[in-house]
Amino acid sequence: MDRKEEAQAKVQRKKGARIDYTAVAASPAFQQLLAEKKKFILPLTLFFLAFYFTLPVLTAYSTVLNNPAIGAVSWAWIFAFAQFIMTWVLCSLYSRKAVSFDKLVEEIRSEAKQ
Repeated sequence: MDRKEEAQAKVQRKKGARIDYTAVAASPAFQQLLAEKKKFILPLTLFFLAFYFTLPVLTAYSTVLNNPAIGAVSWAWIFAFAQFIMTWVLCSLYSRKAVSFDKLVEEIRSEAKQ
């Protein structure tokens, strides 16, 4: 939304144009947005947490990651580096998926203005 549209929206709010947020929250478009976000975010969050906590659990309770992977570099270092890559990949996936979320939000906004 550019500055002109923001200014127009502000003027409309001052004129008494009210948005019924209860109706927006009950709308099918908003429910679809919540369902799609939950369907996308929940599995990624669970994967992130499992991947993230695997390193400290494995290093604390086993020696499997102590074995050398490449020369003197152990699997623990490889796994730790992979966590950075995993974080960047998940952020990239979310950034791409957020475009579709933004489209749904714009639909909800246009419905709320009517």
